[in-house]
Amino acid sequence: MSTGIAFKIGPIVVHWYGLLVVTGAVLGGYIATREAKRRGEEPAHVWDGLVWCIILGLIGARLYHILSSPADGSGGLRYYVENPIAMLQVWDGGLGIYGAIAGGVIGLLIYVRRHQLSAWRWLDIGAPGMALAQVIGRWANFINQELYGPPTTLPWGITISAEHRIPRYSDLALYPTDTTRFHPTFLYESLWNLGVFVLLTWTGRRWAHRLRDGDLFLGYLSLYAIGRLWIEQFFRPDAWALGNNLPVATLISLAMALFAGLTILLRHRRARA
Repeated sequence: MSTGIAFKIGPIVVHWYGLLVVTGAVLGGYIATREAKRRGEEPAHVWDGLVWCIILGLIGARLYHILSSPADGSGGLRYYVENPIAMLQVWDGGLGIYGAIAGGVIGLLIYVRRHQLSAWRWLDIGAPGMALAQVIGRWANFINQELYGPPTTLPWGITISAEHRIPRYSDLALYPTDTTRFHPTFLYESLWNLGVFVLLTWTGRRWAHRLRDGDLFLGYLSLYAIGRLWIEQFFRPDAWALGNNLPVATLISLAMALFAGLTILLRHRRARA
């Protein structure tokens, strides 16, 4: 994978991958401060809580990647056991989004418990910003030439250099580097997340009088999972899959979408009762 160096300051090397991930997190935090202020909450809690979310989110994202076994044969638990220093090389890619979501949520729950805040309410405050952070963060995959789909003749297809090809497309006689284009899977997910951000922001204002605390966060989980379902099925030839070639992320997405959707329905049904 490409190191994707953005710039250097003396011995400090800043990689595009990390820069885009951090930029997304900061922009998401800014959106959350505006949402907190709109709801009459203290915006300073956003930045204090974001530290917990980023640290545990990165740990969760990296653990998910380390424990996975990509279909392209790269990485996997055995590789990292044999090359433990590679566990820390996050600038080369390798952050699993579901691990990031789980870690970030745990970080927020720890923070709100320490400060005696409403967990559901603050999960709602962070939900739109979380979606927007993913819009930005996905472009880190473009820098590293990862997260691409099968070959395509569509005009927005992207080129992938030989050293970044997964084994399925490494035969340059069949897939020449000059003429072969691939689906920009990262772009599809980025655009889907942008739609989720817009919908959550609009819903949180238009239907505020009908929403319960937690609805926006559960809506985020459901909408993101639905988008990830079709992306995994059609545009992730490198996905971590089970023996029957069913992507693990597809199962997680299905379970998350059902859980979030049913939880919203049950909570509102009980409220009406």
